[in-house]
Formats: sequence, structure tokens, C-alpha cells
Amino acid sequence: MGMKTKITLGAVVGIVVIGAVSANSGDGGGEGKSDNRTSAGAEEKPGGTKGDGASGAKSAEDKATEKASQADQFKAFVNKNGTPSEKEAVAHVTKVQGAEEQNDILDAADVYTDFTGGIMGEGMGPAKLIASAFADWKQSENGLVTVYDADGELLGNGNF
Repeated sequence: MGMKTKITLGAVVGIVVIGAVSANSGDGGGEGKSDNRTSAGAEEKPGGTKGDGASGAKSAEDKATEKASQADQFKAFVNKNGTPSEKEAVAHVTKVQGAEEQNDILDAADVYTDFTGGIMGEGMGPAKLIASAFADWKQSENGLVTVYDADGELLGNGNF
């Protein structure tokens, strides 16, 4: 194979990969994604009402959840749906990053806690519970949640 052929083949493969990634990262209409359309859809009428007359406005609970931090949203979910041991573990969560934007290609979220001592400290067991509860809260084709202690040391991780 000549040098020009290799370069051309590499460029074609690169373009295909970029196209596949950009196609998968579109707004796709999945759950939890915002809708940035500027015109009314077929089911909607101007003024925020749907074709069946129901209001398209969000409830007060949905608006409050949107304004809450990711950590608060996660804690609220676990307090509503989690087991007692998960609720106890999630009470130590101080910060959650990376839970909002997901594309099912390589999703990564970080959960920070107030545990100390790193992987040999008291937080390793609860870290597995936190990762499990996170997997119940968010779903991804290829997601990884990592749980850290107060000093930023790794406590555990899990798929979601």
C-alpha cells in the first residue's frame, strides 16, 4: 500500500468515527435531556399547551429538582427510593459531578463524600452502596461512577 493510500484511508476512518460520535451525542430526545427546539412540535400548540389541551409547564417539584445541585438531586432520589443502608451511606455525599450530561459512549461521574482514610478507611463499604444507588439513579450504556473521600482519594467505583 502506498503512502497516499494509507493517509486517505486514515482520513476516511477518522471522519467515520467523528460522524458516529457526533450522531450519538445529538439531543436524541432521551430522558433528562433538555429540548432546545425553537418552534412548536406537532403535538404542541403555541403557549405551552399540548395538542390534547394539557399544559406543557413543569410542576413545582420538577422545577425545584432542576435548580437543586446534582448532589441534592441524588440524595433526594435515594431518600425516596433507596434502602436504609443506602440512605445512610448517601448522607455522606458532599458533591456530585458529571451526572447531567450523558451520551452513552463514555459517561463518567464523580461522587465526593466526607469519609476519610482513603481505600483503607471507613468509607470503602459505603462507597459500594453509593455506587449502587447511583446506578439506580442514572442509567448509561457505558457509565462509570467513581466515589472519593474528603481528601480526593479513591474509595470505590461502579458501572451505571
